[in-house]
Amino acid sequence: MRQKTDGLTKKQKEVLDFIKQFHAENKYPRSIRQICSAINLSSPATVHVHINHLVDKGYIKRCASSTFKSQHRGGVGIKGMTTNEEDYVKYLVNASTHDYILFFTDKGKVYRIKGYEIPEYSRQAKGLPIINLLQIEKGEKINSIISISNEHESEYLMFATKNGLVKKTPVGEYSNIRTSGKIAISLKDDDELIDVKVSDGNNKVILGSTSGRMVVFNENEIRPMGRTASGVKGINLDGGYSCTGMEVGKDDDNLLIVTKLGYGKKTLISEYRMTKRGSKGVKALNVTDKNGEMIAHKIVNNKKDLLMITESGMTIRMGIDQISQLGRVTQGVKLINLKDNQYVSTISILDKEETENEAVEAE
Repeated sequence: MRQKTDGLTKKQKEVLDFIKQFHAENKYPRSIRQICSAINLSSPATVHVHINHLVDKGYIKRCASSTFKSQHRGGVGIKGMTTNEEDYVKYLVNASTHDYILFFTDKGKVYRIKGYEIPEYSRQAKGLPIINLLQIEKGEKINSIISISNEHESEYLMFATKNGLVKKTPVGEYSNIRTSGKIAISLKDDDELIDVKVSDGNNKVILGSTSGRMVVFNENEIRPMGRTASGVKGINLDGGYSCTGMEVGKDDDNLLIVTKLGYGKKTLISEYRMTKRGSKGVKALNVTDKNGEMIAHKIVNNKKDLLMITESGMTIRMGIDQISQLGRVTQGVKLINLKDNQYVSTISILDKEETENEAVEAE
C-alpha cells in the first residue's frame, strides 16, 4: 500500500525522508539512541571527536569544541579527559555530526561511521570503548582520523607511513566500507600507516622526520593509485629516524612545528627549499636536549588555536597568533610548562576562541 504524505507538513516530510535514508544506510541500527541522535534537521553542529588510545584499549567520545577554553602561551592547561595509569589521549578531530568519520589503523585498514554515531560525553568523561563502535582486530590501533563530507567526493586521500612512503588515492575508493573494515593501503611487515590527509591534487606535500628534517615536493610527483597499492618513497630516512607526519598546502601557508618537550614555532612553507620526492629534505628544526625531537607539524593560520595533549592527558589550548614566527633552523619557543618525565604526545588545530586571562591547573 502506498504511503500517503499529502497531509504532512514540510518538516514532517523532511523527517520521513531522513528516516528512509537512515534505514537504507543502517539496516540494523545499533540502538534507539543512535536513531534519535541522527534525526537532527537543523544545521549540523561542529563536534569535537576525542579519542583516548592505549594499545588495543581505547575510548571515544564527542563534545563541543567550546569545551576547551583558550589560554596564554606557557599555561599549565586543564584536564581534558580522565585517563588510567600509563594511558594517554591521542587524537582530536573537528567534524560535523553528519560527516563520515574515517578511522585508519596502523595496519593499513579503514573503518567508517557517521559523526552522530559517536556518543556525546562531558569534557572529563572517558567516553565509550571504541570496540563498541568499530570492529577493530586484536593488535590494531588507530593512527589517523579524518572527516569526509560531500564536498570531498572529487578529491584525494594522501597516505604517509612510518618508513616514509606516500600514496594518493581518489576519495571515491573508500565510499563503501564494511563494518569489519577495508584495506586502505598495503604495508610491508616493518611499516605502519601514520597519517592520512585530504587534498585536491594541486598542493605541496610536506613530510617530517624526528631528526628535524623536512621534505617538500609537488603533489603531482605522486600518481593516483588504487586502494590496495603500497605507495612510493616520500622521504629518505637515515639513522633509525621515522616519519612524523604529513601535511598538504601552499607556499604562503604557515607551518607549525611542535617538539616532544613542548617547544614550537611557525615558519612559512616558502622558506623550505623544494626537493624531489624521496630525498632527505632540508633542516627544519634545530633539535637539542632542551626542545626534544620533532613530533608533529601542522599547517596553521592566526585564526586558529593549538591544542596540545601530554601523555598524562593534560591539555593546553592557545592562539596560534601567540606562537613566534621564526626561521627554518631555529629551535622554537616554549609552549607549555612540562613537569618531570612529561612530554607532548599529540596536537590538534581548532577554530579560534576567546582567551581566558588565567590558566587553570588540573585538579
